[in-house]
Amino acid sequence: MEHIRVEGPFLDELGKGQVFDAAPPVTLTYGGAAVHQSIVGDRLALALDEHLSRGVLGLPGFAHPALVWDVAIGQSTVATRQVMANLFYRGLVFRRAPVIGDTLRTVTRVEGLRRNRPRPDRPASGLAALRVTTVDQEDRPVLDFWRCAMLPVRDADRAGAPDDDMALIGRSEIDEAAAELVAGWDLAPLAARPGSPRLADLPPGTVLEIAAGDIVSSAPELARSTLNIAAVHHDAGAAGGERLVYGGHTIGLALAQAARALPTLVTVAGWRSCDHTGPVREGDTLRSTVEVEDLVRPLPNGLGLVRLRSTVHVADGHRQVLDWRLIAIVA
Repeated sequence: MEHIRVEGPFLDELGKGQVFDAAPPVTLTYGGAAVHQSIVGDRLALALDEHLSRGVLGLPGFAHPALVWDVAIGQSTVATRQVMANLFYRGLVFRRAPVIGDTLRTVTRVEGLRRNRPRPDRPASGLAALRVTTVDQEDRPVLDFWRCAMLPVRDADRAGAPDDDMALIGRSEIDEAAAELVAGWDLAPLAARPGSPRLADLPPGTVLEIAAGDIVSSAPELARSTLNIAAVHHDAGAAGGERLVYGGHTIGLALAQAARALPTLVTVAGWRSCDHTGPVREGDTLRSTVEVEDLVRPLPNGLGLVRLRSTVHVADGHRQVLDWRLIAIVA
């Protein structure tokens, strides 16, 4: 009998332009949304209130943005099963807002490769820049972004080590695309909702420190439910002794904390960048601060597109683990 070891791909087995499109499509369901909410939290009224969703979008079941990007990232892990760490995300933009019942399908394309400098105390590794594109059941664009994964090298002696400049990957301006998300929305119901602080109360430079933290729990359950097959999130041996928490878990908790501080936060339209600055383990307690960087543009009914920066720390020792620059819609 033939014995086949299921693993990879490794960095040196990837090529620029290579496409991964075999991840199963995922239909967004209320059950899946409830599981996701139980792990990372959800205080966005637009995702919680069917009547508000219908009034704003004309459809019930607005899908929480963190659920959508977690599914897309999970689908992209067909290219990163062996990932050692995910360094950054860039240029993420929602092309449309999916609703419960939509089916998401993701294609991942290799756009850059770079071998890390060899070190005697570490196995050979390198970086893979991936373009991730998600569409719905009608092939309508939903998400588009880049991620950078660190992967091991299978054959360190293989010739022709790539050396692409990762600083150039995903450096696209997304303000205009983010503004297009709300085209066709009726923003009046959002403006009529109670809550503070309002957009007018948030001048650039405002910093909101969220005093209460959130414990990281059910990490492998989140990875499983979003099709994330990266071994380090499931197998302690693959992670060198202790599982790593999926980066989207940290981002989801950061968004939940931002929504606690800003009840008038409607949704996230895009990410300018998102850097994982340190590892997160299950059982860590995370705290964050949210800074209002600037107003991208005003929207009707007193709403606006706002650049926010969320920085997340592990409560024990104040070790920073996330630096996330997002574009949010605030009422």
